[in-house]
This record gives sequence, C-alpha cells and structure tokens, in this order.
Amino acid sequence: MKNKTEFKRSACAIANTLDILGDKWTLLVVRDLYLGKKTYSEFQNSPEKIPTNILAERLKRLESAGIISKQSYQPRPIRYAYQLTQKGEALEAVLKEMVIWGNKFIPDTISLERVEKLVDRQKRKKLLSD
Repeated sequence: MKNKTEFKRSACAIANTLDILGDKWTLLVVRDLYLGKKTYSEFQNSPEKIPTNILAERLKRLESAGIISKQSYQPRPIRYAYQLTQKGEALEAVLKEMVIWGNKFIPDTISLERVEKLVDRQKRKKLLSD
C-alpha cells in the first residue's frame, strides 16, 4: 500500500510552496544567495535590513526544507556559510519571473538585465575561488 503525503492545508502546490516561501523575507534570503551572499552578516547588510531573529528563523526554515545547506567556516564562535542546494537553485525561474513582473508593473525597479549581470559576476567569482 502506498503512503500518502500529509499536507498542512491541502494538496495544492501553491499553498504548500507558500508554506515554505510565502512571507516577505524568505525569498529575499534566496535572492541574496543568488547574488553571492553567504554569511549571516552579509544577509544582515542587505538593503531591506532583515531583523536578526527573523533571519535566523528563515535560514533554519530554508535548511529544513532542503533549499539551502550550511557549512561551518569558523569553529569559535561557530560561523556558517550558506549556499543554495539543487532544490534552491531551481527557484531561479521563480525569482526571474518576479523581477519581470515587477519591472512591468512597479516603476523604477532594478531591471532583469542588471540583476542577471550581478548574478553572472557572482558565478564568475565562485568559479575563480573553487
């Protein structure tokens, strides 16, 4: 007999995705990872100024959902660097579509072309450091 998945509210893919990503901070953390940020302090320096308690909770939520992973880079005090998993990388299309929508309907938002240049720059930096 096949085990059925237990859903919080329903089997709706949108509802379940929103349970993970549907607040005003989570996708900004994912965005920052795409833009090359890796550490807690780098996330805190984002223009939106995410409160520290919320940032810590969102990082835990994203990790438990398998969207990000972390590795320690300093033992005392312990510090972590975060990165997108394959599951997190798959959110790229969602973020791009949000930028396209924002560019179309919200005046003076940063263009997709500019965002893509920033992402490309970070990918090149990562390749050089690996």
